[in-house]
Amino acid sequence: MNHNTPLTPRPLDHLSRNQRRIMTARQLREHGVTAGAVAERCRPGGPWQQLLPQVYLLHSGPPTSDERLQAALLYAGSGAEAMVTGLAALALHRFSSVPPLLGLERIDVLVPRQRRLRDAGEVTIRRAHVMPEAEEVSGVACAPVPRALADAVAELDDPETVRRLLTEAVVGGHCEAAAVVRELRQAQLLSRPHVVEAVDALLAEGRAIAEDRLYQMVRCHGLPDPLWNVDLRVPGGPRLGDVDAFWPEHSVALEIDARASRQGQRQDDDEMWSEYARKREHLERLGITVVHVTPKKLRESLEQQATVVRTALMASTDHTPAAYVVALPR
Repeated sequence: MNHNTPLTPRPLDHLSRNQRRIMTARQLREHGVTAGAVAERCRPGGPWQQLLPQVYLLHSGPPTSDERLQAALLYAGSGAEAMVTGLAALALHRFSSVPPLLGLERIDVLVPRQRRLRDAGEVTIRRAHVMPEAEEVSGVACAPVPRALADAVAELDDPETVRRLLTEAVVGGHCEAAAVVRELRQAQLLSRPHVVEAVDALLAEGRAIAEDRLYQMVRCHGLPDPLWNVDLRVPGGPRLGDVDAFWPEHSVALEIDARASRQGQRQDDDEMWSEYARKREHLERLGITVVHVTPKKLRESLEQQATVVRTALMASTDHTPAAYVVALPR
C-alpha cells in the first residue's frame, strides 16, 4: 500500500455506476484500483476499455461524444493546460457547416507549447505559444472561435469548406472578421491561395454586416438620416477621404473601423491605423467631428453607439462652423 491508496478502497462496481465513466489511471489508483485490476477489466470482451494512454472508459461499447471529449482533455491535461479546438470546438459552438461530433474522426486539443505530448488515438495535439482564455461550451473547455477556426483551416485544403467556415463565423455572430484574420495571420495561413480567397469574401461579408447594423442603428434609435457612403472633398481642393455616414448640417462624420488587413504583417495594421488617424485629424481641423465605431461595438452595444452619435450631433451647435466641404457618392 502506498500513500495514494485510500485506507478503505471504493468497490469497482461503484466506479461503473458513477456518472464519471471516464477516468485516468491516477484517478483509478486513488480509488484503490490496482494496475492489475485495470488490465483485467480491459481484456478483450471485458467491461472496461482503454481509450487513450492512461485514460479508460468504464463501460463496454463505443464512447459517446461527451466521453470522447472528456477523454481527450484528460489525456492532454485539465484546466488551463488544455482545451478543445479545431472542428470539434466549432461543432460544440454549433456551426452548421461542421459535422456533429460523432461524425468527426479527430479531436484537436490545444496545449501550451512546452507540454510534452504526442498525438494519440483520435486526439491531435495543437500547440500555442500563448494559450487563449478558454470558453466553456456545454461544460467543455473550448478555444475561442477565431483560434478554433485557425486550427481547423490549417488542416483543410478545400476552398469551399474554408469559405463556409469563415463566413459562418461572422454571419452567425460568433466573432468579428478582424479577429479571424488576426488568428489566420498568426498561424501563417495567409500564404495559401484558397485561404486568401476565403478571407477576401469574409472581409466583404463582415463589412456588409457592419453596414447593415449601422443602418439599423440610425433607423431604430431615432437618429436623423445621414448621407450614406460619401467621399468628402474641399471645393476645388484635395480629396479628404471617404466616410460611411455624414450629417452635413451637423458637420459630423462616421466611419466603421473594420481594420483586418489580409496581407500578413503587423506593419499593414499600423499603416492602416496611421491612415485613419491622418484622415481624422484633417477632418477635425476643418471642424468636422469624426465618430469611429467598430463592427464589434455595432454588434454588442448598438444602443450605446447610437448615444455616442446623438451626443456628437447635439454638441455640434457649440462648435465653430465647419469649413464647407463637398460630399460625393462613393
